Amino acid sequence: MSGVIRVGTRASALAMAQTKQIAERLGTAAKAEIELVPVTTEGDTSRASLASLGGTGVFVTALRDALLADRCDVVVHSMKDLPTAEHDGLRLGAVPKRADARDALCARDGLTLAELPQGARVGTGSPRRIAQLLAVRPDLEVLDIRGNVDTRLGKVESGELDAVLLAAAGLGRLGRSDAATELLSLDEWPTAAAQGALAIEVRRERGDRSLELALEAVDHRSTRAMALAERLVLAGLEAGCAAPVGVTAFLEDELLFLSASVYSADGARRITSSHAATPESRSAADLAEAARDVADRAVAELLGNGAAELAAAAPEVS
Repeated sequence: MSGVIRVGTRASALAMAQTKQIAERLGTAAKAEIELVPVTTEGDTSRASLASLGGTGVFVTALRDALLADRCDVVVHSMKDLPTAEHDGLRLGAVPKRADARDALCARDGLTLAELPQGARVGTGSPRRIAQLLAVRPDLEVLDIRGNVDTRLGKVESGELDAVLLAAAGLGRLGRSDAATELLSLDEWPTAAAQGALAIEVRRERGDRSLELALEAVDHRSTRAMALAERLVLAGLEAGCAAPVGVTAFLEDELLFLSASVYSADGARRITSSHAATPESRSAADLAEAARDVADRAVAELLGNGAAELAAAAPEVS
């Protein structure tokens, strides 16, 4: 590694901001210089909706290719973008502590979701968010939009839209948390699996010892376990990151809780399953075992109640 850690990242403002924070921690722990390696992905260049692109992997493949080609030593992903299946040549080197997992409504005039006027125009590129919006406010006109955070917020500022839905974590990493007019409770509004968490991928073979120690230093066991539980639900449902599925896991009072909801595309139906497990300890192995336990039970219940058909349904947007 020659005293330099090359960190691959998408070139968007949000990706660069979140990667820089993690890269600095890796550099400090490894006592190494940091070189950011921007990579353009399919999701960055296409203006098509995420649903039409297939969702899963559109922000990931080019980064993984760069890592496998040795153009970088690690890559940093928004973990919710990662396919749930393991990659033959790569492994999850670290999962840093999770940021706010909630969705944020960013509306004109400081409005909340309940206060938006009849027929208000709300933008989002997520089939899950579309379903959740329509479940609560079927009167809304929900529009499928793309673009970075500033572009989306600009549509509200210009009056083109009355509101947009964004991840609170992304707003925070860009210093734009003040744009949120309402943070939506995870109890009623579960978000994408691993939303708010980052994933650091490395090549499967063990690399430089200082890099391995740096990865251990930034890894957060609780976040890794919560993200694992949530992603196992997606895997069990055979649902991609663009499916109308909301999942929330958290640790409290020595228990690992998981709640998962699957929505119909129009928000008219919702199937929910909630479970808890008690890890024997806070070791990585015990937390992972508890995560698999709650996920397995949630998936079995959801599938038994017909959730697979809802998750597989093609979303329809305006």
